[in-house]
This record gives sequence, structure tokens and C-alpha cells, in this order.
Amino acid sequence: MKDSQHHDPIDALGTAYEKMFERAAEHFHNVEEKTGPVLHKLVDEAKEKAIELKELSREDAEKLAAYLKRDLADATDYLLETGHELRDWLGFETSLVESSLLDLMLKAADKTTLQLLKLKETAREASVYRTGEITGAGTLVCDQCGEKLHFHKAGKIPPCPKCHATSFHRSSRG
Repeated sequence: MKDSQHHDPIDALGTAYEKMFERAAEHFHNVEEKTGPVLHKLVDEAKEKAIELKELSREDAEKLAAYLKRDLADATDYLLETGHELRDWLGFETSLVESSLLDLMLKAADKTTLQLLKLKETAREASVYRTGEITGAGTLVCDQCGEKLHFHKAGKIPPCPKCHATSFHRSSRG
């Protein structure tokens, strides 16, 4: 029998990532000024709330906030630059993503909001995904061999199952 008190720390980080996103997205839709800095501030507030509620250590919360900001910037850039839909950025059908999380992502991906949120990367390194980090739903591609890793919910990025490399990019990044 599985111990109900035992939780997989990787699953817990994925759940915490999604909770942080939910908190930031819910507040984002209630503010008048929808800009990148406001969204970053709300992610930081969600991070502090997770620390205050002892859901995460400060170290884990800092990492998850950075991963969330990276994912939001990557999705925003992709949707603005290509005009494609969210499912194209995810790299698989959106019906595979939990509906409440998808609803928040779609609201955040509204075209008008995206125009206000344009978060340009200052360097290519900002969009590199590495083994050990947490990422949201979507498809990552191994920079070494091109193997695709599909994330249907937030989770920890493993080494490439094909070549064991540790650096990835979103499939939408070519």
C-alpha cells in the first residue's frame, strides 16, 4: 500500500509550478495594466506566497519563478512572432493539457494581451531548457540529437532518453 504521506518531490515541484502560474494568471486578469513587468511582479508575488505558506523553500520558489517567467516569455514570443496557436507552441493537441490550466494559458495568450506582454529575450541562453529544471506543458527538443520530450503537465526535465544530453529548446523554436 502506498504511503499517503509520501510525495514524489518532482511531482510536487510540477504541482507547485502550476499553482504559481495559477496565482499569477488569476491576478493578472484583474489588473488594468497588462505588461511584462506587471506579470513578472505577479509571478514574484506568487513565489512569495508559496514561501509564506511553506509550500516551497525559498530556493525552490526562486527556481520555479525563473522557469515560469522563461516559459511565459517563450510562449509570448512564439505566439507573437509566428501568429500560430498555443497548441503549436505546446507541440501537441491542447486537449491533453488539464483544462483549468489550459484556460489560464489561453487567457494569458489573448492577442491583445500578447501585444502588451512582448518580452524580448536579451540572449539565446534565456530560452535554453536544461535537465533538472522544471518546465510547463509543451514539447522540448534535444539540442544534441533532436529527440522530442512531451510534457503534458509541469515536470522536471530529464536527460535526453536517446543521447543523455542535457540541453533542450521548444519544438517551436526550430
